[in-house]
Amino acid sequence: MNKREKEAYLRDYAILKAKGKPFFPYAVAKDGAMACVVMAVIITMSLVLGAELGSKANPTTTTYVPRPEWYFFFLFEVLRVIKPPSLVPLATIGVPTLAMILLFLLPFYDRGPERRPERRPIATVTGIVVIAAMAFLTYEGANAGSPTAIEMPTPAHVVKAGGATLGEYEAGKLVVAQSGCLACHKIGENGNSGPGPDLTHIASRLPRQGIARTLVNPTAPMPSFKNLPPQKFKSVVEFLSQLK
Repeated sequence: MNKREKEAYLRDYAILKAKGKPFFPYAVAKDGAMACVVMAVIITMSLVLGAELGSKANPTTTTYVPRPEWYFFFLFEVLRVIKPPSLVPLATIGVPTLAMILLFLLPFYDRGPERRPERRPIATVTGIVVIAAMAFLTYEGANAGSPTAIEMPTPAHVVKAGGATLGEYEAGKLVVAQSGCLACHKIGENGNSGPGPDLTHIASRLPRQGIARTLVNPTAPMPSFKNLPPQKFKSVVEFLSQLK
């Protein structure tokens, strides 16, 4: 925009501004009325339809699968992508804060007076990228599996063996993920670093028989898994015995 166009724009803007109405009380009254309508609709829906209530929280369970509200799915997916514990602050604080700062600073590094989207490429592209990224991450987070699932590549020797070995490995991985083992143990980038030992390479330290004995007679506070159905117990042993 050259000097002449800018002067014409400012002149037209001044004329339109003189013909307009002040923000207070006209716009404030409209916004206030709309806010009252929205609140009335929300209150009516809550009274008529009610609020969904889940079951009472049980602090003793190890199988509870936490899920965020839908409007946090995009942050939930960021945490799923950035797995290493040392990078968790970056996923929870760094990335969202940086994105928010960039949005707040948008009026300062895109100071063009134009309002047409095609004439404000920086603002337009930024808006499209942010909306698309949040929509994609929200979709991925909504369709993601359990946050307690074990996401790690299957060892090459298990894939090569195939057949029953591969089937037992995958079944055991599912049982371990659903049994609350990740609350105390770490497997790859999954789970917590304690109070139990890291199981990523447990088969290099314990033979198959030792793993089975430990599951039956563990050291406190680890619970015993002797009451698992025989097939599930066998699958767990097969899975852990392949982690080398």
